[in-house]
Amino acid sequence: MLFKKAVSTLMLSALCASLAAQADVKVGVITSSTGPIALVGIPQKNSIALMPTQAGGETIRYISLDDASDPTATVKAFKKLLDEENVDAIIGPSGSPNAMGVIQFAAESGTPMLAPVGTAAVVLPMNEQKKWVFKTTQNDELIAQALTEHMVENGVKTLGLVGTADPYGENWGKVMSELAAQNGIRIVANERFQRQDTSMTGQSLKIIAQRPDAVLVAAPGSSAVMPQTTLFDQGYKGQVYQTHGAALPAFLQLGGRKVEGTILAASLMLVIDEVPDDHPSKAVARQYIDAYTQLNGREPATFGANVYDAGLLLEQAIPSALEKGKPGTAEFRAALRDALEQTHELAATQGVYSMSPEDHSGFDERGRELITVKGGKWVLLK
Repeated sequence: MLFKKAVSTLMLSALCASLAAQADVKVGVITSSTGPIALVGIPQKNSIALMPTQAGGETIRYISLDDASDPTATVKAFKKLLDEENVDAIIGPSGSPNAMGVIQFAAESGTPMLAPVGTAAVVLPMNEQKKWVFKTTQNDELIAQALTEHMVENGVKTLGLVGTADPYGENWGKVMSELAAQNGIRIVANERFQRQDTSMTGQSLKIIAQRPDAVLVAAPGSSAVMPQTTLFDQGYKGQVYQTHGAALPAFLQLGGRKVEGTILAASLMLVIDEVPDDHPSKAVARQYIDAYTQLNGREPATFGANVYDAGLLLEQAIPSALEKGKPGTAEFRAALRDALEQTHELAATQGVYSMSPEDHSGFDERGRELITVKGGKWVLLK
């Protein structure tokens, strides 16, 4: 009798433990912490330890996988999280091509995907698949508008473009072509390159031959460096602009004096000490930077903050979703998607998020600052 009672007690305890485990909100995180875009993925992976672990009275459990910067590995990791881990949401992957390749799986499974990638193509144009995707970086057009306004104010009439031959560079080419035409700027050169290329001499010479007033480099992470340093080596003297894809410490370290004077529009994190204290995101960004630095011994790139912000978005959305379903169910995932879409005025490290059915990035002008490189440091452009 005592034996049966003991067994019953153990079974009840196991059942309770199992139910408790099922109640956890499970979030998959896919980063490229190794491979060609590791400079982007490493700070993202390192940020997981700083993300919220509780929301709506439930524990948030993160399951981290590395896709080694390989789109094929991204698909495998994504399917593993969906099929084996039954996650409620996925943050990642790090790369734009990688993200474009898994949108269909997020939609088919009805799982919200928070993409910390550069290209706006993951959420635009909005459709039945992309409605499951939310983007934690500024859309290209928001950044491009700030750069174009600066070009107009400084008399730029001709522009050379050079970008990666992937969704990031392609979407930037599209956005800048439209804005340039609207603002009387003529694009005289438009070159592409692969992230793994080891030489940019051919593309640079073609651009220089057209004598543009300025050049815009549209490339993410470390791939943003070589086009600009090659232009410098070939004697180009015009203004060079970069996108928010270049907003990482390694850009300054690898580029050195050859990237001095670069102008880009990016998150306030790069120049946080120069941003007014009343900026709604300053305190959040400062807290994240300090916590990351204490944990890792160095300040984070803004790419890490894109993953951290995804955690803040989920933290706010989870309580509402719990009213509609339990973690691990289709009802909960659908409610989580709906709640993310209703995010309003959430101050995070990159700016203020206000989502809508049409806008799954949600940034306004508070999500960008015009920045230049001066003395090997990021400086607010005044």
